[in-house]
Amino acid sequence: MFKRLFAYFKPHMNLFVIDLVCAFLVGLSDEFMPLIVRNMINEYVPSRSWDMMVRWSIALLVIYLIKFGLNLVITYWGHVFGVRVQADMRRDIFRHIEQLPISYFDDHKTGSLMSRITNDLQEVSEMAHHGPENLFMSCVMLGVSACMLGRINGKLTLIVYGCLPFAILFMILIRKGQMEAFARNRKEIAAINGETETSIAGVRITRAYDGIELEQAKFDRANRRYVSARSRSYRYLALFSGGMTLFTDLMYVVVVIFGGRMFFHGEISSGDFVAYLLYISMFLTPIKKLVETYEQIIEGMSGVRRFEEIMDLPLEADAPDAVDAGELKGEIEFDDVSFHYRNHETDGPLVISHLNLKVPEQETLGLVGQSGGGKTTICNLIPRFYEIDSGAIRIDGIDIRHMTRSSLRRNIGIVAQDVFLFHGTVRENIAYGRPDATDAEIVEAAKMARIHEDILAMPEGYDTNVGERGVHLSGGQRQRISIARVFLKNPRILILDEATSALDNATEMSIQESLDELAKGRTVIVVAHRLSTMRNVSQIAVVTPDGIAERGTKEELLARDGIFSRLYHYQFDPADGYGSNI
Repeated sequence: MFKRLFAYFKPHMNLFVIDLVCAFLVGLSDEFMPLIVRNMINEYVPSRSWDMMVRWSIALLVIYLIKFGLNLVITYWGHVFGVRVQADMRRDIFRHIEQLPISYFDDHKTGSLMSRITNDLQEVSEMAHHGPENLFMSCVMLGVSACMLGRINGKLTLIVYGCLPFAILFMILIRKGQMEAFARNRKEIAAINGETETSIAGVRITRAYDGIELEQAKFDRANRRYVSARSRSYRYLALFSGGMTLFTDLMYVVVVIFGGRMFFHGEISSGDFVAYLLYISMFLTPIKKLVETYEQIIEGMSGVRRFEEIMDLPLEADAPDAVDAGELKGEIEFDDVSFHYRNHETDGPLVISHLNLKVPEQETLGLVGQSGGGKTTICNLIPRFYEIDSGAIRIDGIDIRHMTRSSLRRNIGIVAQDVFLFHGTVRENIAYGRPDATDAEIVEAAKMARIHEDILAMPEGYDTNVGERGVHLSGGQRQRISIARVFLKNPRILILDEATSALDNATEMSIQESLDELAKGRTVIVVAHRLSTMRNVSQIAVVTPDGIAERGTKEELLARDGIFSRLYHYQFDPADGYGSNI
């Protein structure tokens, strides 16, 4: 843990060293005051040396002004150091999360991941700044104070230090419980963030189903769990803080009792006794500082542990012999493929079992069948979003596991039912796959997707902000922008997964023209429940949990009077003539 954290310190080591040097000097400057006061009481007051009193008072003032400047440096540059460490860690964890397998996101809420990137690393930032600084300053003050105390009265110092093992034992006994409590805090904060993110994202459904009270109840449950976890951590903190405060108070009692006895027996002078009490204050200051920052240190370390949990997860890696696929032609083959979804707890049932399927290049294959039969899963396996259990998926005769994922996905375009637009402009969303595209190329893609005229009618044209998830646009406009995005990408393989099922019939018909244009010269896989979208497919495959039950042209499948025929007659009445269009 500490090795990984220190690796983030190294690029900013100059700031770290400046912070520690200034902390050292601040700690050292505090040690001069008791020494100067001791000399005043023992020498200058009895001799009535007013000049020396003034000189040393001025010296104290200069020391305090220097200390003021050093504290300014510590406060500003120390926090800058912490923020830069935090930024580097946030950069790396974001990059790591972006490269995790898709299956990881099936089991983890977005809000929970956001909590690790924001809240957890904020605590790490504070610890990175204050932790080493306070520890270093405390060690300096403890060391110097110990030397000074020993020089004043060695016997009394031995008595004082004999009390320290009890404080150390107390800290060791309570540490484990505190670490567990603060780790649970982080999890409950992540749970609240997850509930909040889900609730806000689904606010329209909440209003439509009058579910405000239900969402409030779910949030309240998560909130109560957080309060319970936080209360447990505060019990440990109260016990630790109260115990350490009691220890420091008892130290004063020990010094007063034993020091007073020595004073009565002439073993220590009044000046030395006052100086000793002042140095005891200096001795206890770093202990109090550690008590005050202990919660921060514990929370920071729990944040580091949660950071490591993510960073230790295996990435979506390419095979050692993987090569760039270049520009593929688009022949797709499933050879005895079996697959089941996995999560972090159990393995699910087989979704695809020994599937054999071949799609020639520049052919269009329609996939139909009941929900849960594996149609969308087939689409997800082609770009290698998930790893198959057995068999092989080949494109142009090459196993996709022998291609780099980047080059494989560069050849694949996906238009799905659930269109995702990023918060930004229309231009940025169309050019998402090709940020270096020219304005002319973006406009041409929009024209081919039949969205150009709509964009020109928007308030700022191509610079119009689409809002979060494209909320400022209609469903048809969002879908056409996603189609324009694929036109600009110009892939050899196109996957249309329920691309128009969320649209009304009129919008579907207009978008279908864009999809027909998009499909020209490409290998296309079309998934749809509405058979009206299958009008231009070369062949249709009926997908069931047991594999491909039927395959052929529309006419061939209707003639078999099997599963497709039943689906067809269920959706269309042959008497109305509409079914003849598919």
